[in-house]
Amino acid sequence: MFKDFTAEQIPVGDASIFVRHGGEGPPVLLLHGHPRTSATWHRVAPALVARGFKVICPDLRGYGRSRGPAPSGDHTEYSKRAVAEDLVKVMRALGHDRFALAGHDRGSYVAFRLALDHPGAVSHAALMDGVPISEHLARITPGFATRWWHWFFFAQPETPERVINADPDSWYRGDPQSMGQENYDEWRAATRNPAVVRAMLEDYRAGLTVDRSHEEADRRAGRRLRCPALILWSLRDDLEDLYGDPVEIWKPWTREVRGQSIDSGHHMAEEAPEAVVACLADFFSAYR
Repeated sequence: MFKDFTAEQIPVGDASIFVRHGGEGPPVLLLHGHPRTSATWHRVAPALVARGFKVICPDLRGYGRSRGPAPSGDHTEYSKRAVAEDLVKVMRALGHDRFALAGHDRGSYVAFRLALDHPGAVSHAALMDGVPISEHLARITPGFATRWWHWFFFAQPETPERVINADPDSWYRGDPQSMGQENYDEWRAATRNPAVVRAMLEDYRAGLTVDRSHEEADRRAGRRLRCPALILWSLRDDLEDLYGDPVEIWKPWTREVRGQSIDSGHHMAEEAPEAVVACLADFFSAYR
């Protein structure tokens, strides 16, 4: 995976972020979701390099080979704001003060926060398989609670750690053929690490508490993304089933937005990389 990419660990204060980067051209930051690592982009990143971009793929704080501080009771250490700060520091360490970014699943929440908090750093943002956390929570229905029950299970103290770490291979399931063997092996090693499991759960706990509060404050203040936004969602996942057109949910949060579905299951970077590359390269190239 990631032939001709450089892999390194970058310290950023109270965290240490593992990052892969390669290529030349306008910088693009790719953020993975739960429970993946940066390896989820292994079919997308080289193709974007071939399209003329510099591509940076980090493991989010606590995921994969990145490390963060011990969590506290208010979960701020794993808030999207804290994770976004990590990534701004990573990009500056690599010489990039302004960049494009794309985030999938939990990574879309980090990308959203990064673009809101650091508008001068983000030229354009692709938000994949997600709407703002506060928008999810404002639309809780029996269907949402049934399909997304894990959000509320993960928020419980201690019990999820005991359940998951007792048999992580049964909890987190993947297919090496569809994922790619090296991606699968990296992901499997991460999900067997109790420290990683704890950090991933803290991501969800922050989502229901501090992240929601941050978004609600943003909404009251009328804050919106200043950069153009592209919304992508998996046609064979449930986001559109739950809410209809996700672009409509994003409109109050953006100044310029467009979107489309991808014919894929949830992990679109692994299942439909050609379509993802085509959408991202077209979007990023339009604003060079």
